[in-house]
Amino acid sequence: MYALVTGGGGFLGQYIVEQLLARGDRVRVFCRNHYASFERPGIDIQLGNLSKLSDVRAACEGVDIVYHTAALAGITCQWQPYFETNTLGTLHVIDSCVKNGVKKLVYTSSPSVVFDGNDQEGIDESFSYPNRWYAYYPQTKALAEQMVLKANGRDGLLTCALRPHIIWGPRDRHLIPRLIARARCGKLCRIGDGKNMIDIIYVENAAAAHLQAGDALSAGSRVAGKSYFISQGKPVNCWNLINELLTMAKLPLVKRSVSFQSAWRKGMFFENCYELFGIRSEPVITRFLALQLARSHWFNISNAKNDFGYNPVISTEEGLARLATEM
Repeated sequence: MYALVTGGGGFLGQYIVEQLLARGDRVRVFCRNHYASFERPGIDIQLGNLSKLSDVRAACEGVDIVYHTAALAGITCQWQPYFETNTLGTLHVIDSCVKNGVKKLVYTSSPSVVFDGNDQEGIDESFSYPNRWYAYYPQTKALAEQMVLKANGRDGLLTCALRPHIIWGPRDRHLIPRLIARARCGKLCRIGDGKNMIDIIYVENAAAAHLQAGDALSAGSRVAGKSYFISQGKPVNCWNLINELLTMAKLPLVKRSVSFQSAWRKGMFFENCYELFGIRSEPVITRFLALQLARSHWFNISNAKNDFGYNPVISTEEGLARLATEM
């Protein structure tokens, strides 16, 4: 197979590239910057931007399958950057797959596309999109996911979407480093009662799920045109996990706490100020972040197991042990 990985230089993308190479596939990486680690046999590098259709068209030429992992994540208060990357960029990927006769498209989505602000405990993919979102990231990702699924069967293109929740592991440059940075600055405090359970997924498991879904995509398969939650299969307590990561980093445990109502009000205040004054950095707190840190959100992954054989091979305990070696 000749596979294209958009966002191949990103956290998840790197692992997908490595797993594809390990089984003998040829890989093209589409990214904005050059990565010296990709200068090896079996990898082609295509520099470009998702917002430019011509760049994406060129990247999709001649490949058999596209793993579309590239996205803009975060909680900033400007719509346009998220729309251009997550929604318009995905539209360009779909169009380019069709124009180039690509047969398969696996889209990296997010469980937040169906997050309605309430506790979500054991829900499956039948849970519908909400009437409102609390951040531009999940909203633009939801729009993109719907486009991807709707494109299934268009001129022979087969599609599916995976929803990995909180990807973590070695070489993470965003989630865990930002958590550690907040703790070192004394800006980390518990929101709510600290009892909320969440799903997580070790990065190698997430990458393997993408390959399995891509392999299972075929005409008439159960995978085509569907979305899937993927995780470790067993939720963890959000704040116990955070404290375990802080212990690994030799930092004090989270002791301060604020009520959800207080965090919600502060989040709304910051969002209004940042939007009013056009501030491009991320607020300290937003309503979406308050909800994510106070609510339970874990999912039923039975469909991924049954439809394409997903199984989290690397346990949470083993993953944490691997992560500890680089902290």
